[in-house]
Amino acid sequence: MTTTSLAGLTAIVTGAGRGLGRAEALELARAGANVVVNDFGAPGRDGSGAASAAPADETVAEIAAAGGHAVAHYGDIADIGTAQELVDLAVATYGQLDILVNNAGILRDRMVFSMTEEEWDSVVRVHLRGHFATTRAAAAYWRDRSKAAGAPVYGRIVNTSSEAFVAGSAGQPNYAAAKGGIVGLTTSSANALARYGVTANVICPRARTRMTEDVFVGSMSAPETGIDPLAPEHVSPLVAYLASPAAASVNGQCFVVHGGMVAILGAPPVLAKFDTAKEVFTPGELDELMTPFYAERKPGDGFANMSVLGLKHG
Repeated sequence: MTTTSLAGLTAIVTGAGRGLGRAEALELARAGANVVVNDFGAPGRDGSGAASAAPADETVAEIAAAGGHAVAHYGDIADIGTAQELVDLAVATYGQLDILVNNAGILRDRMVFSMTEEEWDSVVRVHLRGHFATTRAAAAYWRDRSKAAGAPVYGRIVNTSSEAFVAGSAGQPNYAAAKGGIVGLTTSSANALARYGVTANVICPRARTRMTEDVFVGSMSAPETGIDPLAPEHVSPLVAYLASPAAASVNGQCFVVHGGMVAILGAPPVLAKFDTAKEVFTPGELDELMTPFYAERKPGDGFANMSVLGLKHG
């Protein structure tokens, strides 16, 4: 049986001052990892407000109080220089980098016909560019180590997407696009880095955090007693598993996770195939073939039907 222990390994977790990132940093530390806790610390879930060291410092203090090892970093994760600083800090403090968990993000929701250029750019910047910046820095570090050793090294990337990219969350065109891009970044990185011993996987978590506090209301409000099925702590064990030696053969995968459930998403299926009876299709021939096909399908059967998992929003 392979091990899920992270003893002796070092992890970077972005957005680790609150919510999912905090839960993931604590979980990795419990498993034995040294943790570099990154959080810009802005109070607004839209990225507004003055940056603060407090969220990152609080997570570091909690890890230390439990007997673990952690160091704080407060930089803007979408900045290429910040990403390199994170890798350098991990190596300077703990000797090497083994795990990268990308979690940082913001929300600026609006319907596509009302969205401003700044609202689009800011969300894509933090989510997609932020994931790229840290992945680029960590990948270059692991590639150099592998080349120097003449053999694969230990490297794990766990990225954070959302059900919104599959279900097409109507009021989140910027967020859905960024999260879809993160899946593409992850699978591309998985293929590029496997030769160096590095795996890259992506999770679509559903959890009650400050970013989703107005989503899970009414029938999905937090229970007054017992375990909250939408607690971030339901997500963090999967992150720790994917970061561990036990997951060496798991690469390029996309997982939906919440409330004690993990689902593995496959590639989009081919729903139907049409061949022209002539040399080239005409619009009329496509009408004859495709219109009846769509007329027989149920409303909502688009790119993906998530009802099998009970997924509506993330």
